[in-house]
Amino acid sequence: MVISDDLETVKKSGNQYRIESLAKGLQVLKLFDENTVSLRLREICERTGIPMPTAFRIVSTLEEDGFLDRTPDGDLQPGVSVLTLGSAALRGSSLVQVSEKPLRHLAETTGETVNLGILINDQVLYLARLRNADLVTANVQVGSTLPAVYTSMGKLLLAFLSEAELDERIGGHSFTAVAGPNAVTSRAELDARLAVIREQGYSIQDQELAQGLRSVSVPVFGRADAPVAAVNIAVSSSRHDVESLRGALLEHLREAAADISVRLKAL
Repeated sequence: MVISDDLETVKKSGNQYRIESLAKGLQVLKLFDENTVSLRLREICERTGIPMPTAFRIVSTLEEDGFLDRTPDGDLQPGVSVLTLGSAALRGSSLVQVSEKPLRHLAETTGETVNLGILINDQVLYLARLRNADLVTANVQVGSTLPAVYTSMGKLLLAFLSEAELDERIGGHSFTAVAGPNAVTSRAELDARLAVIREQGYSIQDQELAQGLRSVSVPVFGRADAPVAAVNIAVSSSRHDVESLRGALLEHLREAAADISVRLKAL
């Protein structure tokens, strides 16, 4: 039995009870991502539709509990409590745990940067990253998100979605981030590349994310034999051309992904 306290709005949805004030607080926190690191209170209201008085109370509570911090200019940004929760979630992920040994072996064997990621809406979330110090890239780290349409892992995972699922995730906003010289700029271009990826079973990114960066990705499969994540090897274009990605690097990558898939299915 759920008891309403202090006029807390509680709704039943299916077999789960929904606390509206908590849901609104989480809605506020989910506004922040790799591209939105700070917001004004007014912007929070505009993006969520939450009235200003309610948003003020929510933000004040989140600030008090360390989930939001306020900059000297009055902007709001994620606080230490959010970072702690995020780090704990990633460390506790069974996918991350079973991937650790195969990824480390892959990094040591190839001497290159290796990554593990999953698809979140139209973004790739990096769950693990072992970086070669020689690789010059943007400040990508565990917990970072990048546009799926510009990354080898993102395109790979998008290629396994149905047309309806692609329509839900990919829109004009998906192509607006700063990207490399070979990046796709439209859904039509993306669809053509996804068709190739489906046929060959792997994805290559050739300076689509950033100038001088190439990568190759393959899927990690779960118990239902459906892709649940992707693994990639990222290299400098000065040391590897596209054809070299299709050789020994791809074979090592496939071995690592197969190892992770077996370990994941055994859980």
